[in-house]
Amino acid sequence: MTTATANKVKAPKKGFKLDRQMIPTLAAVVIFILMIIMGQALFGTYIRLGFISSLFIDHAYLIILAVAMTLPILTGGIDLSVGAIVAITAVVGLKLANAGVPAFLVMIIMLLIGAVFGLLAGTLIEEFNMQPFIATLSTMFLARGLASIISTDSLTFPQGNDFSFISNVIKIIDNPKIAIGGSRSSAELMGLPVKRTQYIIYLTSATLAALASIVYTANIGSAKNTVGVGWELDAVASVVIGGTIITGGFGYVLGSVLGSLVRSILDPLTSDFGVPAEWTTIVIGLMILVFVVLQRAVMAVGGDKK
Repeated sequence: MTTATANKVKAPKKGFKLDRQMIPTLAAVVIFILMIIMGQALFGTYIRLGFISSLFIDHAYLIILAVAMTLPILTGGIDLSVGAIVAITAVVGLKLANAGVPAFLVMIIMLLIGAVFGLLAGTLIEEFNMQPFIATLSTMFLARGLASIISTDSLTFPQGNDFSFISNVIKIIDNPKIAIGGSRSSAELMGLPVKRTQYIIYLTSATLAALASIVYTANIGSAKNTVGVGWELDAVASVVIGGTIITGGFGYVLGSVLGSLVRSILDPLTSDFGVPAEWTTIVIGLMILVFVVLQRAVMAVGGDKK
């Protein structure tokens, strides 16, 4: 054996390395699969095209809201106004539709209303140095109050409206890159456009909430000023179950989509078991607790090795 041959160093084999921070997201995948398998084994209706499609269509609004909520949470913030934006845009949209405004124009107006609330939240956060919790709490009350002023009646679409096609179209956005993470000061020192990014995040979040309103009203065909109450909490639950770190810095939009599907499948599963609806809330609370503890454990293990 020559010296050159003896001195050759073998390159290490590259393999898949699991990021510890991905564990909560993978846990959501496993839970969703197990719930589907259990439902199919016990009731025989869960692995069917009709069930899967209805799961996506009936809960498309929650999937969109989960995507919307992921963006501010990734930056250590939150958007409490998404449910109220659904209400104000739904009420305005149905009023306009019943007044004879074309469906396409109604949808544009609904999206613009959402964008206005997003810009307002961004302005409160960036220009008035408000915490995202307080800023979006303010816009939540504003949107909910305006919706109640406009109408407290249950509104329905007029006959022959053009909104029905929307319920058959679901588009899911995957894995956006946001550089702010959990540390705004670090991002600013790196020269990143933090202020502009914050505006974009809350503008996008609110506009997606308006999109969720369009999808929901198109599917249901009616709405009221009380629609969307508590939906921001369902969105937060979906984001946490999907593995996004609640303090910001790491997460996947796809994970939030999975989290929303886990949240959505709880309703038919508990119903088939004959469990009262109130218990679903308890199960969701326990799941959030488990996933937050899992996140803390993963972060603690990662910190020990630094």
